[in-house]
Amino acid sequence: MASTFHVEHFGCRAARADGEAVSERLRAAGHCVRQPSVADVVIVNTCSVTAEADRAARAFIRRAHRLNPEARIVVTGCYAQRAPEELAGLTGVAAVVGNSHKALAPEIVFQLLRDREGEALKGHGFSRAEEAPTADAALAAEGMQHHPQVLVSVESVLAGKALSPIWADDRFAHSFIEAAQVMPGAQTRPNLKIQEGCENRCTFCVIPSTRGPSKSLPHAVVLRQVEGFVAAGGNELVLSGINLGRWGRDFSDSEGAPPRTLAGLARKIFERTPLPRLRLSSIEPMDWDAELIGLMEEFGGTRLARHAHLPLQSGSDAVLRRMHRRYRPWHYAKKVVALLRACGPELTLGADVMVGFPGESDAEFEETMALVQALPFGYLHLFPFSPRPGTPGWTLHAERPVPAEVVGERMAVLRALAVEKSLAHRARFIGRELEAITLHTPAEMEARGRTATLTENFLPVELQGRQEANRLLWLRVSGVNAEGTLEATAVENSLQTLCSA
Repeated sequence: MASTFHVEHFGCRAARADGEAVSERLRAAGHCVRQPSVADVVIVNTCSVTAEADRAARAFIRRAHRLNPEARIVVTGCYAQRAPEELAGLTGVAAVVGNSHKALAPEIVFQLLRDREGEALKGHGFSRAEEAPTADAALAAEGMQHHPQVLVSVESVLAGKALSPIWADDRFAHSFIEAAQVMPGAQTRPNLKIQEGCENRCTFCVIPSTRGPSKSLPHAVVLRQVEGFVAAGGNELVLSGINLGRWGRDFSDSEGAPPRTLAGLARKIFERTPLPRLRLSSIEPMDWDAELIGLMEEFGGTRLARHAHLPLQSGSDAVLRRMHRRYRPWHYAKKVVALLRACGPELTLGADVMVGFPGESDAEFEETMALVQALPFGYLHLFPFSPRPGTPGWTLHAERPVPAEVVGERMAVLRALAVEKSLAHRARFIGRELEAITLHTPAEMEARGRTATLTENFLPVELQGRQEANRLLWLRVSGVNAEGTLEATAVENSLQTLCSA
């Protein structure tokens, strides 16, 4: 009987890509996906961007252990990198794998699946990570050395504070999982993570310490992935990264010929592969240079999705300076104007906005409100500021905290504006024809005879009738429902059946 596993994802698209890479490696080895209540191994792919993200991960770990005490729980991701000993002390956790060692995660899980009792990894005498034979074998195969920094100490074991092995250090020498071939399957529009790490050093952000410096996947590897995805019938692929716009900038002259920019890579994908649609995930405002905006003008609406997510964080110059963000509000607005000129009004613009950064005054918050009101956002991701240990923001919060009730009030006001902006953007497309891709439809929607779809410019649509996932079609928008989702019918004879996921 095949061993079973479950991967629980938290956090961003890039983090999800890591979890998907582990999952595909396990699938390829013959292991089967199951719900956490019955899986032999449960992999918890954590986020640590906020205190709430940490809390959600801990709650899931406790719930998974309560429902399935025999399961071996492996914790990886940003929380595992930031506070590995904290997680190693949780009941049921069999191993903690920080981002610095996530290339080893599949081998560690293989070992646990081979030994469901986990004794080989969880014995009290196991206090050094390099004693794990499968991990060493994986490292040796990749020509890497293991320099552990955060390990289970003998004192921690004797005190009963940590009983699980930890793989984590600050070198990030083997942090990049080169994924198994991305396929149109559980996700119609899978993520291909092509960049890892960030060096921006924003005062509020823990990511540089949990992800390490910027690293790029070589363009030849990216092209092989895209070619394989298309050969498997894939129609839309999402390029993701921790700081995606920095792809290629870490390559040296000795690392081969161009491209060395994200725009150059996308152009190479269009030249070398027949991929129908490429979508770019979040890109920092100042990384939208003339080359990348020119690419949107040339291919937007055909092979490149007219969808741009530019993290904003704040519309106040003073707050952006305290955040150590590398742009001012007028820089941001200028980039949006350039993108609108390149893509036209069909562009769907998204942003992250943080509320309650230390010292944020009423006037500074109003500056954010004014900028959001002025720009044609199709959606916003809103977050209250969360102090992260080890960041300058932690100290700033101690000195000038914004009261929780004030943050709550501001979040409510901004949320209402975000809903208003989103509905206004979507309503503009009523009566229009748009290209879309069918998704895996939730059971409730399917029972109503509808199909979940996503337009080329990132608008969610309920399509009348039932369609298989991963089909490209043209649809005619007829209205917006109470949840803010567009409703549409398929344009006759528009269906292009390229692949059934």
